[in-house]
This record gives sequence, C-alpha cells and structure tokens, in this order.
Amino acid sequence: MATDSLPGTLSETTAHTTETNADPQLTSIRPRRSFLKGLGVVGAALSAGSLLATAEEQGHRGIITVGDVSILRFLAAAEILETDLWQQYNELAGIQDDEVPGGTGNEAYTEAVAALDEDMNQYIHDNTEDELSHEKFINAYLVAKGAEPVSLDRFRTLPSSRATGAQQIGRLTNLMQLTVDTTWFTRYRSRTQNPDFGDILPQAIPTLAVGQHTAIPRTDDDLHNSDFLQAIANTAGFHFGTIEQGGTSLYAQLAQRVTSLEVLRILLSIGGTEIMHFQTWSDKAGNAPPVPDVVDPVTGVHVTFPDLNAPPLGGEDYQTNLIMPEPTVFLSKRLPVCSIIRPTKTHGAAMAALKALTADGLFIGQSRAFFNFMRTLAIEADLAVREC
Repeated sequence: MATDSLPGTLSETTAHTTETNADPQLTSIRPRRSFLKGLGVVGAALSAGSLLATAEEQGHRGIITVGDVSILRFLAAAEILETDLWQQYNELAGIQDDEVPGGTGNEAYTEAVAALDEDMNQYIHDNTEDELSHEKFINAYLVAKGAEPVSLDRFRTLPSSRATGAQQIGRLTNLMQLTVDTTWFTRYRSRTQNPDFGDILPQAIPTLAVGQHTAIPRTDDDLHNSDFLQAIANTAGFHFGTIEQGGTSLYAQLAQRVTSLEVLRILLSIGGTEIMHFQTWSDKAGNAPPVPDVVDPVTGVHVTFPDLNAPPLGGEDYQTNLIMPEPTVFLSKRLPVCSIIRPTKTHGAAMAALKALTADGLFIGQSRAFFNFMRTLAIEADLAVREC
C-alpha cells in the first residue's frame, strides 16, 4: 500500500475528557498521558510538533490521535486472532489456494460442514481472506501514520489439529475446547430485548454453552462416528456466527470513539464486511442438521442439536430463515422499535470483546504474557475518546 496518500503523524489525546462513558476506575488512576506512557503506547512515535497540533490542524494534515491509534491497534490484534482461527477452518473445510494458502483439506469434515450449505467451503475461504486483508491493512495504515503495528507472532504456541489436512504450525487460538455462546441466534430475532438494556437472551443450543467442544476434528479418530462428526461441523457453524456477530458489534461500538474522519471511514468500511459475514453465518447455522445427544469420546461432554424450528424456539419469531435483524428497542424504550445491530453501547467495548473471546475458550493454553498484552490493548482502546 502506498504511503504517500497517508500523510501525517500522531497527535496525543488531551487528558481532559467529557466522555460520559469513560470508566472512572481506569481514568482516575492517573492522567491519561502518564497512563499511556506507563504502558509504553506508541510514545516513541510522537513528535513535539504533533503534540501542539490543534484538532483543526489534525483534520487538514491527516494526523490521528493516540486514542485512534489505540483503537486501531486493538482491532489489528482482533483481526490477527480472527485470521488465525479462520485459517484453521479453511485448512480443513475451505478452499486452499494462493489467496488463502495452507492446509490440504479434510474430505470427511468438509462434507459434514457442507450439510449446512453446499457452498460452505467458498464462504469459509472468503471469510478467511477478508480477515487477512483487514489485519494487513490496519497494520499498514498504522505504520503509514508513524505508529507501531501489532504482532502476535511470539504467542503462536498452541497446537494444531492432528487431523488430515491441517498444517502443523503454532496457533494463536484453540478451536478444540470451545464453549460457544449462541445467544446471538435469539438476540437478533427478539422484538423486545436488546443487550444494551441489560437483557440476556436464551441460548439457541444450550449444550454448546457448557463444557468444552471441538469445532474441528482433533485427529482422524474424530471422523469415524457420523453423528459426532456432524456435531463437530454444527459446532463450527454456530461458532462462525458467534465470532462474526462479535466483530459486527465491536466496529460499531469503537467507531463512536474515534476522532479522525479517515479512521472513522476505516471502521465503518471494515465493520460493514463483518455484518455481511454475520448474516451469512446466521443463515447457515439455521441449516444445521438435528443431531441427537452425542457424547465426545475423548472428553465425555454431551451435545445436542435440536430442530431449531420446533419448540422452545421456532414459530414466527424464531424460524430459521429470519436472517435479517428483527426490530427491537433502541436508545430508549419510549421510542419505536428499530432494526439494528446489537449491542452498540460503546462503554467498555474492547474489554467486553476480549472477555467474550476468552469465555469462548479460544485462548485455552495461552500464556499469561498473551493475556497481559491483549488486556493492555483493550484498556487503551477503551480509554480512547472522540476529540473535538
């Protein structure tokens, strides 16, 4: 990417803020400038001139604030993590080519995933390519602005699947011990509830929300029981939706905190593709074949995939072909319902996203250093405020 079209350097955010969503437990510890310096946040990239730039000058020169950099760095890390997990899915059930290299495919697993849609391999490939492009673009943009890009390479220590088709390389994410939150399936079909109001929606697949489940075959031994193999593929199908609905909300949440119009353009543009991903996977998850109570032969964990068009779901509000958000409460319950992304409340958005990914089981086996690094990025992003 050419850098001559991306002029400017960083401008530090002011210590004073009128952001009502700022967490007092974080902002009261010490002034923002010293807090960022203590965390080692892109301080070396700041010039004396950039510290004196006014907001108007920033707009003309393309300068972005430390807050904008913090948001972009967290999103870069999130995209790296997404690329890592999608690469694992693509190696086994996607299309391996020059656009998304790696792996050789697993015929049995690919066939089980295709039960959700015959084009699943293409969709998995394209989702993987998209996340890879997001990761590379955001990091390149940071470099062009004189900020430090994000690398998680030192944390690639988790094992790969040993099943036929998977590369044997270090991973950032663990797809073999997942606890999958499927409340997004009911959340987007509800006309009366919204997590922004503290509402907790029921799980579409309750057994996926407890225990640890594998979404990819761990070894070829997982391919022999057809019911268990389909349960693995169904787990992947719902996990796709879980991941992409998180990105859908995260970009909308953090966009409310950026200062630069160019950075806002980046978040709105990339966030729009996350929405496209989520709608695709929302549609495909509804096609998951019912699977009776199946026991994981390795862990003993049970999982059941019911008919989603039957009680307690089903009916007009929960039929599986409702892949567009139903109107629900937004901003105030005194206002008419509206079809929206949910949640979009910005307070603590980055930390909430990190906690959700952690609860998902994606980071089981990761080091304390990894969690400290990701937590620092999340805190920095959540401290960012829009400047006038």
